[in-house]
Amino acid sequence: MSKILLVPIGRADVPPREISPRLRTQLNYFIGSPSAAGHPKLAELEFWFDPVEVDKWIDDGVFYLVSPLDTANMTEVELSEEQESLLAWLKSHQIQHLRVIE
Repeated sequence: MSKILLVPIGRADVPPREISPRLRTQLNYFIGSPSAAGHPKLAELEFWFDPVEVDKWIDDGVFYLVSPLDTANMTEVELSEEQESLLAWLKSHQIQHLRVIE
């Protein structure tokens, strides 16, 4: 199985981070809103994270999911250790924009 790497864009000083296939499928839970200030145009396999939201998820220890079957209600989901570790990495290295290498 090949490695999945997160490569910070514009941050040659930060080495790539390996993630699990499971976390790869969960990255969309944490992407920043396209209307957020500073949100760049993204290429394929690029993600952008709003530092304000990253701080909130770390502080709260949860994030919220909207079910496609019930868009009126959101479910509170506790961060897994791997998700929390990713968010801490983003925060500690001040990473907002990255590319996934599969």
